[in-house]
Amino acid sequence: MDRHPQQLKRERQDKKRRARNIDNLSRMRTHIKKVLEASSKSDAEKIYASTVSIIDKAVSKNLIHRNTGARRKAQITRHVNSLK
Repeated sequence: MDRHPQQLKRERQDKKRRARNIDNLSRMRTHIKKVLEASSKSDAEKIYASTVSIIDKAVSKNLIHRNTGARRKAQITRHVNSLK
């Protein structure tokens, strides 16, 4: 079966995109975990702003659904607000 140049290029692009998407999702999950594991409010607030930004970027790039992004932001906000 023929392997057209366009198909080969598409596969190369898909591999790059998939790797980038996986990296971004992993980074988002790691930041969320760091916020949820923070025990002091000052530590959590340092990570909180960057985490919200990462979640918003993931939503804008269609890595996650907008409702999922909103749920994750609400989850970490609830946690930060509960700390003293």
